[in-house]
Amino acid sequence: MTRRYWNINLEEMMEAGVHFGHGTRKWNPRMAPYISAKRKGIHITNLTRTARFLSEACDLVFDAASRGKQFLIVGTKKKAADLVASAAIRARCHYVNKKWLGGMSTNWSTTEMRLHKFRDLRAEQKAGRLNRLPKRDAAMLKRQLSHLQAYLGGIQYMTGLPDIVIIVDQQEEYTALRECVTLGIPTICLIDTNCDPDLADISIPANDDAIASIRLILNKLVSAICEGRSSYIRNR
Repeated sequence: MTRRYWNINLEEMMEAGVHFGHGTRKWNPRMAPYISAKRKGIHITNLTRTARFLSEACDLVFDAASRGKQFLIVGTKKKAADLVASAAIRARCHYVNKKWLGGMSTNWSTTEMRLHKFRDLRAEQKAGRLNRLPKRDAAMLKRQLSHLQAYLGGIQYMTGLPDIVIIVDQQEEYTALRECVTLGIPTICLIDTNCDPDLADISIPANDDAIASIRLILNKLVSAICEGRSSYIRNR
């Protein structure tokens, strides 16, 4: 895998608050190598290490995208949800930003059935058939459609398991991460000072609570994916 330059700037990361970790009482000792200091009861992440792992992650996703691989971005907490959706749409990735339904990947056959149901209901709605049903039946199906849109809307075009999964907040998305580990799907995970850096294939130590921090990390990864996709299209 070729190393590339991704314009990862330490000053930019500081401005985004990437270096702010959790309180010193709320930390995982395995994060010690990624922490550079303590300040006012808060751990400070070593941004040099953040830059290194973010660069490695960008190299990985560029390489995968340049070979036509598929990505899934997962981030369901309120602060991350909109950022995840916009980043995924920009890079033409699949995403989950409402709730990770247990077994979404490990029980893929069930997920496929739900996706088929979702697509069928959308087709029925677009054709105007739902409005021709009795009001009670139409209301029930519309509620089903709304529910499926919320939970499966970001993966509606996914036809198989993703090649790489990008996870925002290891603690929040632990179930998704464990499923990926079980299936051997490579993972890139944004981890704060209360996380385990050994669970994902590439762990990027960074503030997973600040919107600016999440946005910066996702933007770098998405830019690398977009460049990789452009390379794939040129070389086809």
